[in-house]
Amino acid sequence: MSIWRRKTAAEQIGDVLPEVFPRLWRYSLSLTGNRDAADDLAQAACLRAMENATRFAPGSGIDAWMFRITHNLWISTLRKTAVRTGGGLVAVDETVVEDPAPGPERQALNREVLRTVLRLPEAQRVTVILVYAEGYSYREAADILDVPVGTVMSRLATARAALGQKFRDQETQDAR
Repeated sequence: MSIWRRKTAAEQIGDVLPEVFPRLWRYSLSLTGNRDAADDLAQAACLRAMENATRFAPGSGIDAWMFRITHNLWISTLRKTAVRTGGGLVAVDETVVEDPAPGPERQALNREVLRTVLRLPEAQRVTVILVYAEGYSYREAADILDVPVGTVMSRLATARAALGQKFRDQETQDAR
């Protein structure tokens, strides 16, 4: 018997989780709008990935696979909540956004941008996070969200317009 053994799929996934988890948590926050719910969702996604490690196709992007798991878990949570309460989205609460750049102005701007993004409709919010924060291509985001590329493009255009209008309105108010 050889002293070298091949790592199991779960061990391989466990090896990359520390690298992927911060991004997965940020995506979870964009879905839930709440730090505690983001913790729960990200942890549930990691557990689900470990449980279903044999379903991961080697050579494909593990991060995209885990984002898809997270998205599917969130949709399931929304459906369960909707059945029980008729709701589903968690209210946006104050969130601190860490930025390595010093300066209170920068922190305030980051918080305002995040609050504004978190107030977008869910479809736009998650698309913005996947493309602009996580750096996925339109095609990759479409695959994660299981929608056509045109839908991703439309959601981003609508979100950009809403964000631009929000900040133009704010500048107008500040100028008065």
